[in-house]
Amino acid sequence: MKNYTAIIIDDIEQARTTIKQDLKTYAKDFEVIGEASGVVEGAKLLKHEKPDILFLDIQMQDGSGFDLLDLLTEIPFKIIFITASDAHAIKAFRYAAIDYLLKPIDPDELTEALEKFRNSALNENEKYQFLNERLKNHSKPNERLALHSQDKIQIVDIQSIIRCESSVNYTTFFFQNGDQVVVTRTLKEFGDLLADQGFFRVHQSHLVNTKYIKEYVKSEGGHLIMKDKTLIPVSVRKRPEVMKMLDRL
Repeated sequence: MKNYTAIIIDDIEQARTTIKQDLKTYAKDFEVIGEASGVVEGAKLLKHEKPDILFLDIQMQDGSGFDLLDLLTEIPFKIIFITASDAHAIKAFRYAAIDYLLKPIDPDELTEALEKFRNSALNENEKYQFLNERLKNHSKPNERLALHSQDKIQIVDIQSIIRCESSVNYTTFFFQNGDQVVVTRTLKEFGDLLADQGFFRVHQSHLVNTKYIKEYVKSEGGHLIMKDKTLIPVSVRKRPEVMKMLDRL
């Protein structure tokens, strides 16, 4: 079994202790090689130590986790952010497909995040840059979304997405230019995330960008015809909501 190294940066000593104890209990292949209580101390540590994974608190006494990242010339490690219930930060994490843990940390969620880490070999610098951009420009609407495909991370324009289709735990994105991207996240996650971006869940397996709807055919159970000529079924349960949605367009 491969072993991994970890660093914890959090200004609360008890929080650092809890993570160390949880790693010993639930993830014996992770060794904590250092810890720090703030931005300055953490930046100094990371100049000398290059962990496989960094647990990074968002808000600390001498600045934020993002202030620390700005001090680094590169990010050669995976980051799992630790945050209190900050709705804006959490939404930014979700758009950037970044892993985060809410305080107090749930061992099951920690275990799940570490399992994702073990199965990922992607360089994530672009994601962190995108996340930083989102958080610094929080007054602007979210225009882009990070998608994990099997071999890369793609930052896409949200309004270039025509529709999304689910298959078990996979979601396929269909784009205006004809491209398709398959990601290992559920359609429900994207339905929640994109609800305020003009996307509508019309069926258990289908999420559509309403600006690409061409017409709604009421016969034969009811279906939408999209501008790319695809036919999307509308579930019986969703039909009244779809009718109301179309009236608002």
